[in-house]
Amino acid sequence: MKLNSNKKIHLLVDSVKMALIIAIACGLVSLIVFAVSKEPGTAIYNFFIGPFTSLRRIGNIVEVASPLMFTALAVIIIFGSGQFSMIAEGSFFIGTAGAMIVAIACPLPAGLHPAAAILFAGVLGALAALIPALLKMKWNVSELVTSIMLNYVIQFFAIYLVTYYFREMESSSLCSVQFQETATLPVILGGTRIHAGVILALAACGAVWLCMYRTSYGTQLRITGDNALFAKYSGLNVTGVMVAAQVIAGAIAGIGGGAELLGMYNRFKWTATPGYGWTGIVVALLARNNPLLVPLAAAFIAYLNVGADIMARSSDVGREMVDIIQGVMMFLIAAEALLQGWRQRMIVKAAKAEEEAQA
Repeated sequence: MKLNSNKKIHLLVDSVKMALIIAIACGLVSLIVFAVSKEPGTAIYNFFIGPFTSLRRIGNIVEVASPLMFTALAVIIIFGSGQFSMIAEGSFFIGTAGAMIVAIACPLPAGLHPAAAILFAGVLGALAALIPALLKMKWNVSELVTSIMLNYVIQFFAIYLVTYYFREMESSSLCSVQFQETATLPVILGGTRIHAGVILALAACGAVWLCMYRTSYGTQLRITGDNALFAKYSGLNVTGVMVAAQVIAGAIAGIGGGAELLGMYNRFKWTATPGYGWTGIVVALLARNNPLLVPLAAAFIAYLNVGADIMARSSDVGREMVDIIQGVMMFLIAAEALLQGWRQRMIVKAAKAEEEAQA
């Protein structure tokens, strides 16, 4: 009974904490706008209401949220195993390169073509994540350092592939030749660019939750993440669990890169990593590392980005404000002291009430 009571208290406090963080973020938006804008009313309207003024703009929220779900899931798995690898960004980007290769160079039937491209993207994402995992396992090299450095290697390697092997020579900008028509993912809602990759992202959220909370490996992963030393002396293969976590996370991020490329573009156009891996950290923290909350957290961050774009086009306030807001949100989410006193008082009060009931 006490355990269930504590779970309810933690759920309540975490929910209030998230609502408070979102309220502070929205208040910060208003404060900055009033401080820098000559037309604050117009800017605030475009930021908060603009994303809902048309079906196309609502679709933009879903489109932006889709890749964030994949990278957030990758972050949740890695952080859940007690590691701090930042390879989600690199795995996502190498996944786009892998999908590009299959979409251009491998003629396949419709339906099978995007599936093969996304699968290859996942394989490359997993291989990218395996590198810092093996370095950690073999020589105890910090996965944080190696993954950050590897992200830049992957970025320039992908751009190298486009530049020297798949480039559209007639284009004035750096981009690949056009994908074969059979390789692109279909749009699932007319009037928007919402593609089948969104369904794949939602399915991935459910699959990761099942893996983490309904399988023996998920139990091992969470035990390892909570206390690796305890897991080791309990007989768990801690090294294997950690390596598998990074590989699985890399595969998910790579699949996300492939789905994003084939769903939103008909050729490779990026000249730098899009930053979805870094933003995925914010989404994962906002979702409290719960895969089932990832779609909501990703949609909220996507809403902020879409609103910022609309505001930047329609007013005198730049979209860089979203980066400020995300940074503040990360500080607030990481602040364990926020509402900690209220949480502790509720736990003590519940314990006293239970003692009185048993007396």
